[in-house]
Amino acid sequence: MKKVILIGFLVIFAGFGAFAQKFAYVDTEYILKHLPEYKSSQNQMNVLSEQWQKQADANFADIDKMYKAYQADQVLLTDDMRKRRENDIIEKEKAAKEFQRQKFGPDGELFQTRSKLLKPIQDKVTAAIADLAKSKFLDFIFDKSSESTMMIYSSSNYDLSNDVIIKLGYKPGSVAK
Repeated sequence: MKKVILIGFLVIFAGFGAFAQKFAYVDTEYILKHLPEYKSSQNQMNVLSEQWQKQADANFADIDKMYKAYQADQVLLTDDMRKRRENDIIEKEKAAKEFQRQKFGPDGELFQTRSKLLKPIQDKVTAAIADLAKSKFLDFIFDKSSESTMMIYSSSNYDLSNDVIIKLGYKPGSVAK
């Protein structure tokens, strides 16, 4: 009798284990370091960044020279000449800051170039991860290299978004305007 009960419990617990969700993780930083096209893209980005940084540094060095020359000549200049030189310095400084923003800002050329170069590589890695997840019957894959442990693959069986929308009293697929 004890054997029958023990076997019954084992069968029940084995059944629960069969329905368990399967998780895995990857380190995309580690993966990307192994891709030659990623290394090439990084080198291109570094070259561009260095060129633009040299130009930005040169712009600010010119402004510094203009300001030092202005300070040295200030006592010899008329009010009109002083105003003109001050305006020249201010305009040059605005142009230098604008150059810096265009190249390094959040919508700058460096960010756009990085996106253009890296997106195909990231898409390739994401597709490989999704294929691997499906072939190994995994439900979720997390990226351990991201700061906030990002989920990069999930089985659509576990997406409850439409259920939440229905629970809130709305119709899935009809986006609010």
